[in-house]
Amino acid sequence: MIDQRIIDFIKRHHVLTLATVSNEGEPYCAACFYAYDKERNRLIFTSDDTTRHAQQMLQSAKVAIGITLETRIVGKVQGAQICGIALRGNDEDRKIYVKRFPYAAVAPLNLWAVEPTFIKLTDNTLGFGKKLIWNSQE
Repeated sequence: MIDQRIIDFIKRHHVLTLATVSNEGEPYCAACFYAYDKERNRLIFTSDDTTRHAQQMLQSAKVAIGITLETRIVGKVQGAQICGIALRGNDEDRKIYVKRFPYAAVAPLNLWAVEPTFIKLTDNTLGFGKKLIWNSQE
């Protein structure tokens, strides 16, 4: 079961950094607006198939994600590092994304979802360097 503090952190934010890699080993990263589906544990975002990161997700579904609270105060540092599998979004993903970003209802959406396999939240509000870890294999 995912620690509620991890879920709360992911739900509070709306921009992730997505890291992908091509079959040739070329890395790339992109910032994407996202919605989180707690019930299915999915991060949902939109990206056109012509983008470099979408092309790389089509080559390799294994991705990494970073979500960070920007702060200069050491005691407030928080950030999640996530590994997972990228999938094409579905109708349920669309409902969740549009609920989070209502203006997207009128846009053509090419949705993707990442199902996490590993999440590490570093949260200095719980103590310096405190880490909460969830692994789908445990």
